[in-house]
Amino acid sequence: MSTHHAIIHGAPQPRLAELHSHLGASVAPSILWSIAHDQGMKLPTKDFWEFEKMVVIKEPFREGQGVRRLDEKYYKLCELIQSSPTPLFNAVRGVIGGAYRANNIVVHELRFNPAKRNRAGERDLDYIIISVINGMERAVLEFPAVSAGVIIEFDRNFNYQLNTTLYEKACKYQGRGIIGIDIAGPQNNAFHIEEYVDLLVDAKRRGFGVTIHTGEEGGRMDEMNTVVEKICPQRIGHGILAARDKKLMAKMVERGIALELCPTSNLNIGIFANWAELRKTYRALYDAGVVLTVNTDGPEMHNTNLNRELQLLQENGVFTAPEIEQIVANAFQVTFVKSNEPNIP
Repeated sequence: MSTHHAIIHGAPQPRLAELHSHLGASVAPSILWSIAHDQGMKLPTKDFWEFEKMVVIKEPFREGQGVRRLDEKYYKLCELIQSSPTPLFNAVRGVIGGAYRANNIVVHELRFNPAKRNRAGERDLDYIIISVINGMERAVLEFPAVSAGVIIEFDRNFNYQLNTTLYEKACKYQGRGIIGIDIAGPQNNAFHIEEYVDLLVDAKRRGFGVTIHTGEEGGRMDEMNTVVEKICPQRIGHGILAARDKKLMAKMVERGIALELCPTSNLNIGIFANWAELRKTYRALYDAGVVLTVNTDGPEMHNTNLNRELQLLQENGVFTAPEIEQIVANAFQVTFVKSNEPNIP
């Protein structure tokens, strides 16, 4: 959708930065379908439209059904299809190029977990990572206006040793476009953020951007407090629970920690029951002075795009046009991507 032209000074298509987008949720269903068939994969259905329902969230969230888990129903199939070097190259190339052509995204950060693309050890992690890097480099070669980078995700369901292996790979390819580290995955009682403090502080020391999925769901604030106090990442993925704690928001403002908000994703998953709830939380964060950015979380899976996210925020009275303009500019200020034009709004 390109009707966002009414939002910012009448510009037909403002330049945008996407900071929070999972590769597994960013590839169009038609491309996933072709990739699967090129590999001779046996899919759960032979009907494309049925397949599309398996990789795109089209049913609105219904109150009372609890938080919707995407890992098993959506991500598992998307990531399985992408679990090979050649498909990953094509996927990344297509995602970055497509986002530029459709939404004028000129700064693009893609995040993914290599260990979820190696078919339980069958594929070599280096091949997987290099394929993603090559896809990114090819896209940037085709579209010189775009600057891009890759964030390596750890997972809460992985043991420390496997996550450490992913960190070693990130360090190995830091000079080739691996720009950041993330921790993702649903809350897990076996996972303790304290075990990763030293590693993530080391990542910052090495020049990586650090962003951590935390403060998205449930009532647990302890992890987010630890993240802010002991790690102080440049950014936090979602982090919307901070709106409940004025002291925590004040610390984030003081330390310059930005939030990566993903509105449609929050509604699709059931973090908020409706726009009124979302508006109350987003406004509390904004009014407290927290640096906010707006992202898709994965445009194809969430059936959206970055222009549409910005438009919905204005249409639903969450932010005014000047506030959205500032939020768009924030993303260029806090990106981990080293661009030739670092602060282009």
